[in-house]
Amino acid sequence: MVTTRHPTYDQTRRSLDGEETTCEATVSASLAAIERRKGLNAFLTVFAERALERARMVDRKRAEGRAGRLAGMIVAVKDALCMRNERVTCASRILENFVSPYDATAVERLEREDAVLIGKTNLDEFAMGSSTENSAFGPVRNPVDESRVPGGSSGGSCVAVAAGMAHTALGTDTGGSIRQPASFCGIVGLKPTYGRVSRYGLVALSSSFDQIGPFANSVADAARVLQVIAGHDPRDATSAHVPVPEYADSITGDVRGVRVGLPREAFAAGLHADVRAAVVRVADLLRDAGAEILDVTLPHSAYTISTYYILMTAEASSNLARYDGARYGYRAEGARDLTEMYVRSRSEGFGPEVKRRIMLGTYVLSAGYYDAYYLKAQKVRRLIQNDFFDALRRVDCLLLPTAPTTAFTMGEKIDDPLAMYLSDVYTVSANLAGVPAISVPCGTDREGLPIGAQIIGKQFDEPTLFRVADTVERLVMQ
Repeated sequence: MVTTRHPTYDQTRRSLDGEETTCEATVSASLAAIERRKGLNAFLTVFAERALERARMVDRKRAEGRAGRLAGMIVAVKDALCMRNERVTCASRILENFVSPYDATAVERLEREDAVLIGKTNLDEFAMGSSTENSAFGPVRNPVDESRVPGGSSGGSCVAVAAGMAHTALGTDTGGSIRQPASFCGIVGLKPTYGRVSRYGLVALSSSFDQIGPFANSVADAARVLQVIAGHDPRDATSAHVPVPEYADSITGDVRGVRVGLPREAFAAGLHADVRAAVVRVADLLRDAGAEILDVTLPHSAYTISTYYILMTAEASSNLARYDGARYGYRAEGARDLTEMYVRSRSEGFGPEVKRRIMLGTYVLSAGYYDAYYLKAQKVRRLIQNDFFDALRRVDCLLLPTAPTTAFTMGEKIDDPLAMYLSDVYTVSANLAGVPAISVPCGTDREGLPIGAQIIGKQFDEPTLFRVADTVERLVMQ
């Protein structure tokens, strides 16, 4: 198994500042790593010449003393985010040759601060999946053990960081698609508060859940990325008018007085013993470091998966209606009329998991079932949100597992949708509630596979997440 810990951006930045290396040399090393481990299938597009040209520009700006805050950071981007004049495929045949005419806001803000974007990463088609086996361009493999999945749907972005191909990467998290892969691959993954990061330029899966966030090899690097991409964007009506604090100030290694809640529902049946032991050890380490550990309850936890998969599929069905073969993307050849063109274009362009979710979503929105499913799920979503708000009035954050198991083997759950959906049992609730959550490595199981601890906070209180997650990182690595 490969368990190498790769350099963080902070470490590379010190080497750049000490003139021990250059941005161009760092990018060249990343391109070599991508080529060396191309069997992982993490990237769909690699920007070799573009990245090297940008690296040379960053080196000139550094020499002139006018480089941005992320100068020399190498970033991979999930291929559900738009980049001007580059393909945005969403790992789907239906968008295989679509070229974006504009940049996503998150991409634009990273480049403004002199990050170097090195390529677009593989994912579950249209971000629908928990293993990155649903890509039209082949599955992604876990760099720790290539016989296992990396998690999903942002598996390519996660692997790019975990395998040393990039310092950080952008993923999207609709029900755990950043945090669950981070747990499976042994790195840091952050889902910010809904509205903290603009979704402009993100191809929508489920508009009331989707949020863009970073993967990184350290909590500090994740904080650096969020510092740049967070903040209101007039092009996204759901981005919040909430000030962005200095996240670096919260990374102190001091958790004295922080109240950490352990939701009893997260430690019930179905949790692997090794995962339970690792997360309980994190609680013990935090207690020893001065945090107060309290038991809390999230009484509607049993309804999170069913609520999420009703609402998410309904929104997905609506969002994906635009891919009809008429305006852009794949169009079936030889259709005799408009209806046949619609049917064949969508049937041939979408993969099986996307079709399954479109059909589920269309069903729950249909006449006669809307009130019984969709409307009822919206009411239960409010109850789940209230559970979080109530618990987080008693404590500053919650500590629970990121996933119920470590990474499972390729093909193990691909034909069992319910088992696959249950991989997200501990992550979807944060999306339902719109609160921030982070996964941080906290050990390995008896087979050497990574385990992630998840910390969930109050809305727009990412500083507390960074404070606690950074402390966990320091304590676990001792």
